[in-house]
Amino acid sequence: MRTKNQKLGALSITWFGHSAFLLKSPGGKSVLIDPWLDNPNAPAGAKEIAPVDLILLTHGHSDHVGNTIDVAKRTKAPVIAIYEISLYLQEHGVSTAQGMNKGGTMRVNGLTVTMVDARHSSGIDAGGAVIPGGEPAGFVVEFENGFRVYHAGDTSLFGDMKLIAELYKPQLVILPIGGLYTMGPREAAFACKMLKADHIVGMHYGTFPVLAGTPQELRKLLPAAMRKRVMELVPGQGATI
Repeated sequence: MRTKNQKLGALSITWFGHSAFLLKSPGGKSVLIDPWLDNPNAPAGAKEIAPVDLILLTHGHSDHVGNTIDVAKRTKAPVIAIYEISLYLQEHGVSTAQGMNKGGTMRVNGLTVTMVDARHSSGIDAGGAVIPGGEPAGFVVEFENGFRVYHAGDTSLFGDMKLIAELYKPQLVILPIGGLYTMGPREAAFACKMLKADHIVGMHYGTFPVLAGTPQELRKLLPAAMRKRVMELVPGQGATI
């Protein structure tokens, strides 16, 4: 079902706060990434999102796994995550969880999903204990019309972003900018110069006071020719690319 702002053949992107995004493809496929849908900035009712055709998890921290189990059970959407997290999800009743690993590519519901590197940690918060969750990752998703989106997950700046740019050529990049636990605006601006994408979206900021980076600061740190590429999204309000 197309959102009212989505044009035929366009990609719709909705931010739910923190690192949670819904990407709706030109063919109407709904891709939900890191669905912590009851974060402090999430719009009311976000947890009831439907339909969902695919869920992607970048790593095991609770602010990214979020509501995955409930949404996956309700919608029956496939969940793609690194192998260790897929086992955890299967143990918790998510029969649609499928593992993969960095460098792998998978075709799902007509979309191409590639798991790429990220630099972070990935322990799974499990009832007050932390259990191993493999390694963190990012995803490059190619949609039916060839448009490619890179969701970096939680990461620091790393040089192999140049390889992601060269090999996958993402037109939209979604990068953490909050600082402390991830890149801040300074590092994200450097990443943008490596990735050379047409559209830039910041994430993992503003959820808590310590995540102090902002899109405005990112924009100021970019070369003048790139500043208009930064999209500042409002949680719950869709934008079209």
